[in-house]
Amino acid sequence: MAEAAGFQGSERPRGRWSRRAAALIAGVPLLVALLQFPAAPEARAAGPRTVDVSIDALTPTVPKKNDTLTVSGTLTNRGDSPVTDAHVGLRRGQALTSRSAIDTAAKRTGFSPGADGEEIENRTQKIDKLAPGVSRTFTLQVPVKDLGLGDDGVYQLGVSLSGRAGGSSYEQVLGAQRTFLPWQTSDVAKKTQLTYLWPLISSTHLTAETDADAEQTPVFRNDNLAAEIAPGGRLQQLVALGKDLPVTFVIDPDVLASVEAMTKTYKVEGPNGPTAGKNQAIAKQWLKQVEEAVKTHEVIALPFADPDLASLAHRGKEVPSALGHLGSATTLAATAVETVLGVKPRTDFAWPVEGAVDSSIVDVATSGGAHNIIARSDSIQENDLSYSPTAARPIGGGNTAIVSDARLSTAFEGDLSKAENSTLAIQKFLAQSLMVNGQEPERQRNLVVAPQRTPSVSQAQAMAAGVKSLVPGRWAEPLSLVGAAKAAPDPNANRDVPRSSAYPSSLRKQELPTEAFEEIQDTQSTLDDFKPILSQPGRVVTPFGSAIMREMSTEWRGDEAGAAAFRGSVRTYLDGLTKNVQLIQKSDATLSGRSATIPVTVQNNLVQGVKGLTLELTSSQPNRLDTGEPQEITVDGGHSQSFKFDTTANANGPVQVTAQLYTSEGKPYGRPMTFQVNVTEITSTIMLVIAGGVLLLVLAGVRIYLQRKRAGSRHEEGTDGGEGAAGAGDGNGDDGGTDGDEPVQPGDPEPDTGSGSTDPSGSGEKVDR
Repeated sequence: MAEAAGFQGSERPRGRWSRRAAALIAGVPLLVALLQFPAAPEARAAGPRTVDVSIDALTPTVPKKNDTLTVSGTLTNRGDSPVTDAHVGLRRGQALTSRSAIDTAAKRTGFSPGADGEEIENRTQKIDKLAPGVSRTFTLQVPVKDLGLGDDGVYQLGVSLSGRAGGSSYEQVLGAQRTFLPWQTSDVAKKTQLTYLWPLISSTHLTAETDADAEQTPVFRNDNLAAEIAPGGRLQQLVALGKDLPVTFVIDPDVLASVEAMTKTYKVEGPNGPTAGKNQAIAKQWLKQVEEAVKTHEVIALPFADPDLASLAHRGKEVPSALGHLGSATTLAATAVETVLGVKPRTDFAWPVEGAVDSSIVDVATSGGAHNIIARSDSIQENDLSYSPTAARPIGGGNTAIVSDARLSTAFEGDLSKAENSTLAIQKFLAQSLMVNGQEPERQRNLVVAPQRTPSVSQAQAMAAGVKSLVPGRWAEPLSLVGAAKAAPDPNANRDVPRSSAYPSSLRKQELPTEAFEEIQDTQSTLDDFKPILSQPGRVVTPFGSAIMREMSTEWRGDEAGAAAFRGSVRTYLDGLTKNVQLIQKSDATLSGRSATIPVTVQNNLVQGVKGLTLELTSSQPNRLDTGEPQEITVDGGHSQSFKFDTTANANGPVQVTAQLYTSEGKPYGRPMTFQVNVTEITSTIMLVIAGGVLLLVLAGVRIYLQRKRAGSRHEEGTDGGEGAAGAGDGNGDDGGTDGDEPVQPGDPEPDTGSGSTDPSGSGEKVDR
């Protein structure tokens, strides 16, 4: 809002000096009274801040000679007393001579007759009364020829309210506001080439979580993306406005991947768990709009999820393999854009946050495949040039810095939802661009505009209005970003990349800390260990690989808590999946023989099978119990399976056995499982008893044999000599059979374990859950 000014010099010339003299004479008694008695504290004199004047619209933004200029806006009385006998008028100030003069005029408050100029006569609007706190609109129209514009250039244009307030007996300027009027009567010989970047970038919406169904239904953090792509939403407006403008689309492929996921079945996290998403139609419509828009536009793809290059350069380089994610993100970017939109994007451009660069950022960007670095003129600053040079300049190693114009790039920041702010931003943007052209009218130059990454709806609308008014126009013409990169560099332009110490401290404070990259690397290591055991690794690697890239996004600048929460959710979900493959706790066992089998069960609660794992048993006392050889395991999804280990006992006593899964690289997988085996080996005493029993059996057999042999001899003698009937005894009670001591037959051997089996171990037994 403009601030009012209490300068009496704003009065009309007629009768000026007589009124001043009368006011001076009348004011003498009042001055004496003020010296004797202090003024009441609640009294407020009319003057600055009495009336806010806002310029809400100015058309045409770039007028021609025969046009009629229309200025409309709002007046608001901020004072304690009504404003009477007032009128609102238009003032044309002097031509501004430099870009810094435009900045100064935009920041100036109050009212200055010399700078704001005289009121244009017969082009005022009467305001009878404006009560305190009341607002009313105004509209002023004036033919351009009545403005008295001279040579081509930028003129200050102001609106002021003059009247009486607080019982004042004279008229004074109670409020004023100013804007800028670019004045170019004909096309210039060498137009400035303008490259405007049009960003389609958003925050992170997808999680790493997917359903266990065949389609792997994705889960979104929230449904905010649907609001952005819906009619009137931020991303929808950017596409709708940009498709008819000569701009270069700069796209984060993560946005396309996320919206494409919304075109199918998806879920959204909620307080009671994920719920079904319902915005498939909106997603399909937006993707169709983007596909149509990019057919006639240049497309630049940032690395997937827009990784923070400065954070990687300043903090991530201290963590091994952190920089490796950048190359993967660049490769994924090209695939995503081409798959979703059907166009092949350029991926050799890097865009650090706010165009702030240093040597380490350039090194990181080029390591990821970028050879064109989009910087900004407040980072790579000019030394003594009196004009704004062309954007492109070589910085060594075959790399090019494309230095965007800082003033034009920041022209549409701030709250532009208010019409007065939006109108001023548009006019200032046009004025600055015309001033650049006037610096060196015989030298054609290229200007690049790299605005904020995620402009709001109102900011996007103001950007579109500014670009539409400027190109193609009387002093500017469009140029693609690739064309800007190939433009002949100005030999006088600065080509020195700032040192790391020159990086703005305000931006450095917003970077991801080193601990964040350590957590990212730890998650990646866990994923790397998990991947080889899966029969379908893509179901896990794809969503988690994308999530890890999202953990490095520029979105997290200044939001350390949000970044940590997202990293934590990714890691927690990954840990939960890895724990779905585990060993089932085994109860203590008893071995009662020299050899036995010990079964160990592996449970797989994943929807896919696992392979490539080795199960190994380790005995705390190998001299007492040998647990056998490790076994390679394979378990189908949703099953448990037992694996038998052949063991050998050498001595009695309890033995602690540890079961552990290992990856193909020999890394432990999951938690170990321990149980106790109680060995009851056969002793030497028992062996002696058994041996004695066997000896007795042998002796008994010999005795029986001898007895039967003697009995046979007697039978032969009786037959020959007629003695004794057949079957007669020998006087000892023997009946020709045994002597009553039947031999004891050995029983079946005892089993090795109470429930074990001596069968060879097979490949395992499934235990369906």
